[in-house]
Amino acid sequence: MELAYKLGRGNWRTIEEGNEKEWLIGNGIGGYSGHTIVGGGFRSFHGYLIAAMNPPVERYVVLTRTQEQIIVDDREYDLTSQQYVNYAKNGQQYLQRFIFDSVPQYIYQVEDINIKKTISMEYGHNTVVVCYEVKNGNKPSKLNVVPLLNFRYAGETTERSKLNFDLDLNDNVLKLVPHFKKDITINLFASEGEFVDRALRPTSMATPNYLIEDNHYYGFDNRNGSLGLDNHYTPYDIQIELQSFERKKFYIKCTVEELNEKDGFAIIEEYKNRANKLMEQSGYKNPLALNLAKAADHFIVNRKSTGLKTVLAGFPWFTDWGRDTMIAFEGLTLCTKRFDDAREILESFVKYIKKGLVPNVFPDKGSEPQYNTVDASLWYIHAVYQYLKYTGQQEDYSFVEEKLYEKMIEIIKAYATSTDFSIGMDEDGLVHAGGGLDQVTWMDVRVGDFVVTPRHGKPVEVNALWYNALCIMKDLSKKFSKDYSLYEELSIKVKKSFNNKFWNEKEECLFDVVDENDSKIRPNQIWAVSLPFTMLDRLKEKKIVDKVYKELYSTYGLRSLTFKDIGFKKQYIGKLFDRDCAYHMGTTWVYPIGAFISAYCKVNDHSTEAIARAKEMCEVFEDHMSDGCINGIAEIFDGEFTSTSRGCFTQAWSVAEVLRAYTVDVLPYCE
Repeated sequence: MELAYKLGRGNWRTIEEGNEKEWLIGNGIGGYSGHTIVGGGFRSFHGYLIAAMNPPVERYVVLTRTQEQIIVDDREYDLTSQQYVNYAKNGQQYLQRFIFDSVPQYIYQVEDINIKKTISMEYGHNTVVVCYEVKNGNKPSKLNVVPLLNFRYAGETTERSKLNFDLDLNDNVLKLVPHFKKDITINLFASEGEFVDRALRPTSMATPNYLIEDNHYYGFDNRNGSLGLDNHYTPYDIQIELQSFERKKFYIKCTVEELNEKDGFAIIEEYKNRANKLMEQSGYKNPLALNLAKAADHFIVNRKSTGLKTVLAGFPWFTDWGRDTMIAFEGLTLCTKRFDDAREILESFVKYIKKGLVPNVFPDKGSEPQYNTVDASLWYIHAVYQYLKYTGQQEDYSFVEEKLYEKMIEIIKAYATSTDFSIGMDEDGLVHAGGGLDQVTWMDVRVGDFVVTPRHGKPVEVNALWYNALCIMKDLSKKFSKDYSLYEELSIKVKKSFNNKFWNEKEECLFDVVDENDSKIRPNQIWAVSLPFTMLDRLKEKKIVDKVYKELYSTYGLRSLTFKDIGFKKQYIGKLFDRDCAYHMGTTWVYPIGAFISAYCKVNDHSTEAIARAKEMCEVFEDHMSDGCINGIAEIFDGEFTSTSRGCFTQAWSVAEVLRAYTVDVLPYCE
């Protein structure tokens, strides 16, 4: 069974083409390593070592990458692939193959010299290794490795004047202390070779700015409205002499921690073995399911403030968001049988429930969480229910009763009365939310005082989740021998009101928001069909699925607005304002595809024909997973032509919901 991604030269006919494909590996504490398949920087979030200095946040670019040159006789070959201002280095012409097998490997061929370069993080540490395997040709040669160093927030860029470090070189260990952050020490170790001051380089290799690699051009940042220019610190080369036909293995290790003696190649094997064990633990035999289980691992990380697991919403820039975590929860942890992690995540977030609200986001710099979300708390109750459904162990019911149940009661009480952000239940039993400039559903973009998608009132998915939560609390209260009458009475009332108010007879689907009825066709109505506890008859559910399929389905997800709407935006590209105005106005979102597939299979009674079509809808992601972020699934795509990844290049709930739908609603019916 082939699980590795193997890409050849047809994927980088130009540097621009090669830069569109990226890779990422995480370290389990919020840090990551990520670049393009041709090895160049295409965005300011790229780097071999992006360290999470306050796990899982405060992410800094430390080692941007290593660049290599091969010198044979008087011939010098530069393997660097990078765009600069007005020119590019096209080292990808020497790149023979790129392989991603849990970790990335670049294979170069220069004359009769073969070079394999493999990058891996050390799991649980802000450490990266770059390992080389060289088969030299029939003449002596020299390999020159140039580490590009920095210390800046991921996503920002560095001016030349800010690249100031104190240096200390001793016994093949280079220590760098950033001038503006004296409590940080960057350790760079080379297992082989000689550190050579770049001021002493031979004339043929010298540059006027030998300590700075300047004017890196980031094409991704530039097309999104930024200047996209960056600079990096390059004080030393590492030079390795190679004799005729010599085979040599060596590595470079970079960390912001104390250096340990662990071999770089051993770190690679540990990382790959861990990925293999996670896939084995999932129990799947299907290649797509296994690769998705492996992809899920990067989002599950430790949070220092709680000492427990949490979920990063997406790479390269998101932190742990409550809504995203709870929606991704089942796919990331339960479908992969990572029940201990699931339990930690539930316990981690319950610590921060306030006035019945689960935090929407933990800010990057450790300040107080933000609670501006109406649905995260309801998704939290759903996550608890699914956790118990998967484990079924009495000890887990005891855990929920002792640690979580009181906070779940708090959620229901807060929503049944009122809490922050105008969240509360009306006389009809339905929940309203938002007002003014507040944006509390997942369609939450606001540009200054301009609310792009005002959904103030009673949103459809919120009330579907509200009913689902009431039914769950009724079941759990029975299980715990508690009074469940309130939940039963409310659920009956909500069901009646929902059927009376949300059905749009003209469009034969659901209004997006009531009481001021919003008839825009959006994907939010699909959760009224897909959740475990639903309120509509089968005929209405079937009509909703048919409407969503016809007007919103778009290969890699569901459009956020029907293409028939006058406000439909075809593309998500350009300056931030333009992108914000398109974000929920037609842009295709991946994560609702999970609910759609579940609903599609449900209303078609999991027929052979329906399962075959659902299988196709899942397996098209195999194409995307070898195209955008290798073995990842993007956050969003354009509304009209879903092909190029937009937003985060790999997103937790995208991976999770495809995995959940595929393994819960498709594969069991194919066996």
